Amino acid sequence: MVTWQPDPSFYPSPRLAAKAPPEKLAYVAAFDPDRKSPDGIAVVDVDPSSPSYSRIVGTVAATNSGDEFHHFGWNACSSCLCPNAPHPHVERRYLVVTGLRSSRMYIFDTKPDPRAPQIVKVIEPQEIAEKTGYTRPHTVHCGPGGIYVAALGNKDGKAPGGVFVMDHESFEPLGRWEVDRGPQQLGYDAWWHLGYDTMVTSEWGTSISWFLNCGRLTTRPSRTVLSTA
Repeated sequence: MVTWQPDPSFYPSPRLAAKAPPEKLAYVAAFDPDRKSPDGIAVVDVDPSSPSYSRIVGTVAATNSGDEFHHFGWNACSSCLCPNAPHPHVERRYLVVTGLRSSRMYIFDTKPDPRAPQIVKVIEPQEIAEKTGYTRPHTVHCGPGGIYVAALGNKDGKAPGGVFVMDHESFEPLGRWEVDRGPQQLGYDAWWHLGYDTMVTSEWGTSISWFLNCGRLTTRPSRTVLSTA
């Protein structure tokens, strides 16, 4: 998975990313609201010059039912170029997909055939809870030094939610990311502002009760709360 040159999908600035060639395939989460059939990932052709443009050209099903696929992300992205924690030779290859209801996570390999991703690893909810103290993984973002997952609940599905880290090569859950979460109790989303070495996160609710709360800013090096809004 290590490459001699930085992955061609990594860009040092949003301006360069906007000038890059568009993606030709899109990966879309699909789930069964009745929780009877396994959820899956659909592959959509988004190349306007292709005869199968706008059509689903591939699907892959999960190994379990009732996961409720939600957000997902890549194992690596342009944040690998972060000067404070660079690892530019990681390959953007794997989709990290969360099961919001089951707390199970799937790793899909897109390289052998981008139109037919393969499940290469399943991380069971017990392992995530034991190693991180969190459940209900919601949002996945690649970042400096690993994969960051925002979770809605603690090991019992209640507050506080937060963020845990996974190894971007082995996909092992490494543990809770925050050192000091401040007054934050709920979890929701997270994103990097690498120019300021800061993670921006928001609160929503636990898996038991859903409600909108407030946002907060957290610094990456000290992992402490800067401000709330």
